Amino acid sequence: MGLSSRTLRYLAGRLRVRRRAIGTRLRRLPVGSQALLVLAHLRCGDTYAQLAAGFHIGTATAYRSIHEAIDVLAALAPTLDEAMKTVRTKAFAILDGTLLPIDRIAADTPYHSGKHKRHGMNVQVLTDPFGRLLWASPALPGSTHDLTAARSRGIIDALAEAGMKRWADKAYQGAGRPVRVPFRGRRLKRWMRLYNSSHAKIRCPGEQAMATLKGWRLLRKLRCSTNRITDIVKAVVVLQHAST
Repeated sequence: MGLSSRTLRYLAGRLRVRRRAIGTRLRRLPVGSQALLVLAHLRCGDTYAQLAAGFHIGTATAYRSIHEAIDVLAALAPTLDEAMKTVRTKAFAILDGTLLPIDRIAADTPYHSGKHKRHGMNVQVLTDPFGRLLWASPALPGSTHDLTAARSRGIIDALAEAGMKRWADKAYQGAGRPVRVPFRGRRLKRWMRLYNSSHAKIRCPGEQAMATLKGWRLLRKLRCSTNRITDIVKAVVVLQHAST
């Protein structure tokens, strides 16, 4: 799966704590197997039916085991305030948005992104200068503009209070001083083109973080309820932090 054994041990440890807290009885899957089941679902995108067959359990058991683990991990995800504390220790931060594809039909207009020409959920991401994923926002319908999503989730205000350099792409034009964006237009002056080139190099690690996020194959095509996507993204962020 391309994950270290440390990630498996971390998830198994959190599940063990969960079972002790609720005083659970003997289950069909031990914590190690449940952790492996969840990682296979998130990392490889395996369906409940595939996992049930592979682990010799019922589909309902696989469903419950995965949902329990995602809830446990989502509760451990950093808040925006906690992420800002980390951001303040960095030279600068990179803000970017991504669309997580979903299996919605054409009638689901709020989820359709005109930019990407497909249905999905908008997620805002903060990364450090080295492209490490720091925080991901709750998911919004794909029709939401990146700047609108960033403002509604309080990211712009939080970045302004942090008082440090922030870099983003053209989608964040109008965000104000907290966010540095490239110049728009076709006939730019030479110094503007040089600025845009430098800006792109600085912002490039943000694309690396997006690739890291999409490395969890489940996020490449989500077939679950849109109400669960925020928790899934939070779980992935926690696991990504645990693996680095």
